[in-house]
Amino acid sequence: MSRTPQGTWAGLFSRRRFLAAGAALAASRPALAVARPLRIGTTAVILHDQVGFLNAWRAYLEAQLGAPVQFVQRGAYREINDLLRAEELDFAWVCGFPYARNRSLMQLLAMPLWDGRPLYRSYLIVPATDRTTASFADLAGRVFAYSDPDSNSGFLVPQYELYRLGNDPAAFFRRTFFTYAHSKVVLAVGQGLASGGAVDGYVWETMARQSPALTAATRVAWRSEEYGFPPLVARRSLPAATFDSVQGALIGMSGDPVGRTLLRTLNLDGFAPPEERVFDGIAGIVEFVAARQRLPA
Repeated sequence: MSRTPQGTWAGLFSRRRFLAAGAALAASRPALAVARPLRIGTTAVILHDQVGFLNAWRAYLEAQLGAPVQFVQRGAYREINDLLRAEELDFAWVCGFPYARNRSLMQLLAMPLWDGRPLYRSYLIVPATDRTTASFADLAGRVFAYSDPDSNSGFLVPQYELYRLGNDPAAFFRRTFFTYAHSKVVLAVGQGLASGGAVDGYVWETMARQSPALTAATRVAWRSEEYGFPPLVARRSLPAATFDSVQGALIGMSGDPVGRTLLRTLNLDGFAPPEERVFDGIAGIVEFVAARQRLPA
């Protein structure tokens, strides 16, 4: 994926262009009657011009829905989960770990498709100069970087693997720390601040396309089995008409030229209808780890 230079989103994706591109589809469905903007929660995403992209996506969704949209960004998954639980958000892009633990509080809206499937892996990464590490077992007594305590790939999977190998994660490493962004795990490992780290494989692969110099300083030492990709969800009390309209706009992106441009920036093929079963694997390791330690509520 070629890099979109900083500051060019305004020229490439003006609000007028989005409104014009979505006019035909928007005209085919009634505008949503909402008393306030639809609020969509996100954590940090791996884009060179994050604000510019979200403004472009907002304008696109507004053209499709005929209603105002607001993106609400927070630094940690827990903050987004809390806002959704308090119904201060209408939708959110969450991790599969909190979704598997809180299915009663949120409903699946759409599944991102990466390489044609709603699946991804956790990667164990090490400095590129480390040519011998092949598993978590090789990092005993070292410094390790996690991404977020509510991340499946960046925390839960490493905990699961260490327990499965007969180790206590709390005592296995000399020191651990959270970066609160997968991209920052890549930076920490690449700069030698940690001997290893756990990241979302989709994030690492997308960074490898957008910022190859950053990932080149790291090496993928191990890949997990596949798990359900972080989904888009809605609060349970959301009106059905609003849910259906937003779901339709997301799923329709792959069939729209402007929508496809946005998807290419996200390194996604599209969004698909929800599949509950793809989170069964995460639910299983949540139970496995919870039986061995007290997971935060």
